[in-house]
Amino acid sequence: MAPSNPDLTTSRHVAVIGAGAAGLVAARELRREGHSVVVLERGSQIGGVWAYTSQVEPDPLSLDPTRPIVHSSLYKSLRTNIPRECMGFTDFPFATRPHDGSRDPRRHPGHSEVLAYLRDFAKEFDIEEMIRFETEVVKAEPAAAEEDCRKWRVESRSSDGVADEIYDAVVVCNGHYTEPRHALIAGIDSWPGKQIHSHNYRVPDPFKDQVVIVIGSSASGVDISRDIAKVAKEVHVSSRSTSPETYEKLPGYDNLWLHPTIETAREDGSVVFQNGKTVYADAIMHCTGYKYHFPFLDTKDQVTVDDNRVGPLYKHVFPPALAPGLSFIGLPWQITPFPMFELQSKWVAAVLSGRVSLPSQDEMMEDTKAFYDKLEASGIPKRYTHLMPDDSQFEYDNWLADQCDYPRIEKWREEMFYIGFKRIYAQSATYRDNWDDDHLIVEAYDDFVKFMSSYPELLPLLKT
Repeated sequence: MAPSNPDLTTSRHVAVIGAGAAGLVAARELRREGHSVVVLERGSQIGGVWAYTSQVEPDPLSLDPTRPIVHSSLYKSLRTNIPRECMGFTDFPFATRPHDGSRDPRRHPGHSEVLAYLRDFAKEFDIEEMIRFETEVVKAEPAAAEEDCRKWRVESRSSDGVADEIYDAVVVCNGHYTEPRHALIAGIDSWPGKQIHSHNYRVPDPFKDQVVIVIGSSASGVDISRDIAKVAKEVHVSSRSTSPETYEKLPGYDNLWLHPTIETAREDGSVVFQNGKTVYADAIMHCTGYKYHFPFLDTKDQVTVDDNRVGPLYKHVFPPALAPGLSFIGLPWQITPFPMFELQSKWVAAVLSGRVSLPSQDEMMEDTKAFYDKLEASGIPKRYTHLMPDDSQFEYDNWLADQCDYPRIEKWREEMFYIGFKRIYAQSATYRDNWDDDHLIVEAYDDFVKFMSSYPELLPLLKT
């Protein structure tokens, strides 16, 4: 959609770092707002984390800083853990393609279907013409005073050599599923077994007939423990979300147990849990999440990553001292990602054009500090700064929509997300294929038709 009043807006030259879901929608929204856009993508295709590869890193824990980095963290069996209807961008539904036999029609499709959806999106909006593939950003920093300190210098490397360019703004969309976090385990240095982070997990075959401990009970821990249980002798899930006495066999499995956290690992190969149970294990799988990592970004400490808090950031997007020239899309987690990326991108694009104004630097810092103080007063660790539990993600989405004078998130999308999210933990491995929210699918289609009718220039999308 064009800016509401193009005569009052400014066109900027913008670098978008990354061509995953966040980078693609950022590029679209920036161009819709009248900006010129270059997307810098180190890989050879779009999709970011959704571009599956069977390759893994040679260091299974990904601790070696000199290792060759593999950016995908997908395992082969991965399916979405929320329904496709609520995942899609607001004006490009994640619909099934019944006439294409190669596509996955399930409501919780596999990762290849998500990648296909992103390719459909990129094709529909001619996004690939803005992308430079196999181009790694080496450094992004404020330009020197003699160049113009309000601009950004971006150094990138490709097969054509090194490029050094000046942009009006940089939008960081490099994702946060590449640099693993690890559990700290007493005695682990003398424990003789194998350790691996889920970043380097693809298929269960290497764990056939083994005893495996999976650390973490979030979505990836739940999925991977069930995947490995198909071939392993035993799988023991260590969760810090359970009581210290927990010891239970998980429903639907004869070889899958739930425990609390690990107390210690011993050199005889045993692992002792907080509940007193001892397991002799062959391998430990760390499903313990990831660190935000921006090795290319040099802000002279105006933006730091401290215990996984990227900050200070106003509303998770703009660093007050560097706004609007620097912004981040896609930092929040435990969310419905694509619609949030879209709304963040609309806000950034509108701010850069001047159609929407930011508060002053002092006001943004005051708001950000108040948010951090609230987290601390509530006892929420710093590492959960970008976690959006309960209703906060939709409150945030709607705040973004209001800034841009855009429709708020649909109620059916909220309800569908919560139903799907609760099922991850409440049901067996078949939760993705059993649901009782068909009425929400009807609401989704009706709302989409109403939405599209308000924007005649988008009606051709209904034909797809």
